Parts: sequence; C-alpha cells; structure tokens
Amino acid sequence: MIQITIIGSGNVAQHLIKAFSKSEAVEIAQVFSRKKEKLSSLIEFDKIVSNYENLKEADLYIIAVTDNAIAEVSQQLPFNNQLVVHTSGTASIETLDDKNRKGVFYPLQTFSKNKEIDFSIIPICLEADNTFDFRVLETVAKSISKAVFPINSEQRKALHVAAVFVNNFTNHLYQIGQEICEENQVSFDILKPLIQETAEKIKTLEPIDAQTGPAKRNDSSTIEAHLEYLTNENQKNIYKILTQSIQHNGKKL
Repeated sequence: MIQITIIGSGNVAQHLIKAFSKSEAVEIAQVFSRKKEKLSSLIEFDKIVSNYENLKEADLYIIAVTDNAIAEVSQQLPFNNQLVVHTSGTASIETLDDKNRKGVFYPLQTFSKNKEIDFSIIPICLEADNTFDFRVLETVAKSISKAVFPINSEQRKALHVAAVFVNNFTNHLYQIGQEICEENQVSFDILKPLIQETAEKIKTLEPIDAQTGPAKRNDSSTIEAHLEYLTNENQKNIYKILTQSIQHNGKKL
C-alpha cells in the first residue's frame, strides 16, 4: 500500500484527504497543518503534525498549498530524494526544490468548503521527472479517479487558463445575471434550467455549434436594446466584449 503525506489544510487538501481515506490502494500516513484542529474531523488527530521535523518517511508527499507558498514549503522539507509533488494548475514542476524528486498531481476541479464532490470523475493531470515516479503517481491517481492524464507544465498552464474561462468567468456571469434579476424582482431560479441545458449541450456538441443568441444571429436591434437597458458600465462593457468575440467566432479582436 502506498504511503502518502499531505501538506496543507485548505480546500484541495481537505478533499484529497476525504478521497484517499476511501481508497484501498493508498494510506494517508500523515497530514501537515499549522492548525491541527482544522483537520481533526477528517483524520485521526495523531496523524496531524505541525512541525516539518515530525514528518515520517512516505512514498509520496503532496504539497497542497497556495501557489506562492509551494517553493518555500518544498525548501523546508527535512529530507532528500523523496517524491514530492504539488497540486497547482499554473506552477511549473521546477517550482519544487531540487533536493527531492519532483512531480505534479493536479486535480482539475473547483473545490469549495463543505461541498461534496465525486472524485472518481475528476480529471487528474500528472507530471514527473522519470517513468518510475510517474507510475507511482498514476497508481495513486487511479485509486481515486477514472480520468488520469499525463500533462506537462506548458499544457497544464494552458488547461488552467482555459479552466478560468469555463469556470471562474462563467460563474461571474452567473453572478451578474443574478444581480440583474434581483434588481428587477425576478427569481434567479427561472434561469437555472437554461444554465443546466447550456452545460448539457456541450456533452454532445462542440461549443461553437451550441452557440445561440443575438450575437450569433447578428441581431443588432436586440443587441442595441440590451445595451440601452444596461446602466451598469461594467456590465455593459462585458456585454460588448463578449458580443464582439462571438461575432468574430473566437478570433483575436
């Protein structure tokens, strides 16, 4: 059984703890957290350490911290020639300290506190410096997910940018839609079946083929009416930029 140590206590770390706790192929040896009580409901208290010197030997150390802290954390690890990976979508594998074998274990998903997820469908993107370490990461990843992919640092960076568009930006547009509804005493729930159908369509259609709406139809009268209706300059600018992008079929403006 592969012994894993998780370093971190944020959303990604907590979801990994939950997922690995259900796996029969791996065992969580330890978890590092400055605040032990933060993880006490997820794992045995005696497995939580707050001092790097108390870390025991493991087959894999997963650093699940903010991107800015990865380099510092990897430098503080009190051992050499162990397999150490991070979970970042943007940080290069080279961010990790050279004293250990390096890799990346990137689950491509949005993680929120107290929101349960099915880890078996989450894509996990892997990178390692050598074939042996990659196989270890692959075994660990496949113990919790059915979607495992070899992805290098440049590809992962592209994926993360794409993910910001399809997830973070899309969610912000939901927020704008909700604000417009609330300002006019309309329930945002009315839009939820539309949101669901839009997401479902790209399972069978290419996004460019699923596109509908006034920008796609070049319906200038409707576009002008919408712009005239919007009084919030930020909303109006976003509407103009997205309309222009759709009309140019995604080409550079």
